[in-house]
Amino acid sequence: MAVVKFTVKPQDLEGIFNDAVGARCNTVLVGGAAEPLYQPATARLPARILYRRDYLRSALHEVAHWCLAGPLRRQLPDYGYWYSADGRDAEQQAAFFCVEARPQALENLFCNALAVPFSISVDNPGVVLEQGVLAHFQDRLHMELTRFSAQGLPGRALRFLRALDNH
Repeated sequence: MAVVKFTVKPQDLEGIFNDAVGARCNTVLVGGAAEPLYQPATARLPARILYRRDYLRSALHEVAHWCLAGPLRRQLPDYGYWYSADGRDAEQQAAFFCVEARPQALENLFCNALAVPFSISVDNPGVVLEQGVLAHFQDRLHMELTRFSAQGLPGRALRFLRALDNH
């Protein structure tokens, strides 16, 4: 008997998100952007989670950030976070890792639900990390996964994960 492998396309993911979570939160997931970006809702438009080109992992990662952002952060462009482009120095990379453990842990859970391979992102191509830096980040990511397992997921993340599981 042949095993049928289901592949989720980014457009499918947009529909899953928009139907299961986004509609009730006045938010839409939109692909095709040159760079990921969150745009808060306006009087005329819903909030928009823009993900890079048509990359499924980019969409899952951006949804993870949205699921974790509180009400005040969701009123700010890109949730009020700074972003440094490629070529970060060691201090900037350390700051990046500090804010990325939780979203990447959540992204990992979303990837697992879709049977999509997950890999840690340092989001800084070509960077040479000091010994132990990546291992420390991996430990923090594992700690966040353990915390989600013990304490449960935030509401929006749980609804989205259930929608992925049901797809």
